[in-house]
Amino acid sequence: MHSVFIDGLWREGCGEPIRSIEPATGKTLWEGHSASTADVFQAVESAQVAFKPWRNMPLTERTSVVKHFAECLLSRQQELAEIISRETGKPHWESLQEVTAMINKVDISISAQQQRAGTTRDAQLALTHRPHGVMAVFGPYNFPGHLPNGHIVPALLAGNTVVFKPSEKTPYTAQRTLEIWAQAGLPAGVINLIQGGASVGKTLIDSDINGVLFTGSHATGVKIHRALAGHPEILLALELGGNNPLIVDEVDNIDVAAWHVIRSAFISTGQRCTCARRLVLIGNTGERVLERVIQWVPKLAIGHWQDNPFFGPLIDTMAVQQVLKIQDKLIAAGGEAILFAQPGEHAFISPGIVRINGNKTVFDDEVFGPLLQVYRAENFTQAVALANDTRFGLAAGLLSDNKAHQHIFLNESNAGVISINQPTAGASSKLPFGGTGHSGNHRPSALYAADYSAWPQSQMLGGDTAAQEPNPPQGFSANI
Repeated sequence: MHSVFIDGLWREGCGEPIRSIEPATGKTLWEGHSASTADVFQAVESAQVAFKPWRNMPLTERTSVVKHFAECLLSRQQELAEIISRETGKPHWESLQEVTAMINKVDISISAQQQRAGTTRDAQLALTHRPHGVMAVFGPYNFPGHLPNGHIVPALLAGNTVVFKPSEKTPYTAQRTLEIWAQAGLPAGVINLIQGGASVGKTLIDSDINGVLFTGSHATGVKIHRALAGHPEILLALELGGNNPLIVDEVDNIDVAAWHVIRSAFISTGQRCTCARRLVLIGNTGERVLERVIQWVPKLAIGHWQDNPFFGPLIDTMAVQQVLKIQDKLIAAGGEAILFAQPGEHAFISPGIVRINGNKTVFDDEVFGPLLQVYRAENFTQAVALANDTRFGLAAGLLSDNKAHQHIFLNESNAGVISINQPTAGASSKLPFGGTGHSGNHRPSALYAADYSAWPQSQMLGGDTAAQEPNPPQGFSANI
């Protein structure tokens, strides 16, 4: 298969062989070659050449191309959703939702571009926004279509060009998405695709780019941040992970609360950055909710994407081993396994729940899989303190019928995305998306993606001609 797309042309990369494995079957889905150093530099050069013509194209014309992309996505929704399901293992219903989110992102981004990055002026003052240039977009594997799309669409609308490096675990989804962009009539060089792993990403970071838009782990984000130290002229937007808390407070409907917990912790096999990792229980109500969760979790349908289960496998067997390793670490630290996460065939794994003794977070890294830690708090104040006891600050949730507690939680939580009486594992493109602490660098995406896709230019306008002062200014000698 052709693995790189440079200057409007498909060809095979000149780097190492890479392949994509279906996590549900272990079969090879896609094979190709990663980009070489020369490929990366050619992709960046192509984007540089295309930048000025694309920037100077009227916004209405750029918008028309992006809208056509949404139309092409709609016509090929089933096709792309099947590729996402095969490559990630997620159920077909969830992949269809992902492609729908990609389609909806276009209109939301067009509106955000007008609201937040347009041009305003009066008689003497004007504010406009200018694109940065070549933007390197790094995509994750958990939402290989939707999440990079959330960077690419606003960047293109603003007049930037793009070099896209997807996760090496989802190259097929990236290839098909780029085919759809080409079908939409995007000019050559405006978006370029390079495939490969960490070495390809490092080469891209070290190339002549103007910005980096990254979604992924905190560890990789820190490496990029360090690599760009001393380069403040390069824009950097980091969307990183979370160690997200969900508090169960006073609730009347135990069943609804239990279902919210299950969706928060285990949707997408726990592979959403907003999934709940720490469940904080208060009093008898919290224990009753946990009992219902324990009853229901073993009944969740886990299986092949075509069977439309609740969730499928993790992305690969390495991810399975990582979750099991963390489970062992929690138990070794004194945790009690209420439900053991058990490996299955290929990359399948069952959900795990571990009760933690004490009121301090014992494991403050992101667990990217279906493993939930359970803590107990003596009161609401202690629960909020425990929820905030993390270096991360992406998502946080509260299940409570107590309006006063809801207000306190909204005021006291350190997270960037807060959910009240609904699952944590979700977000709205109509709001900013980002976190504090180790969850990012204060450049939220979604609605605010328009902000980092362009820089503001303030214009002070004195008139059509160089006006002369009617009288000499203060301190000016009349003898000169």
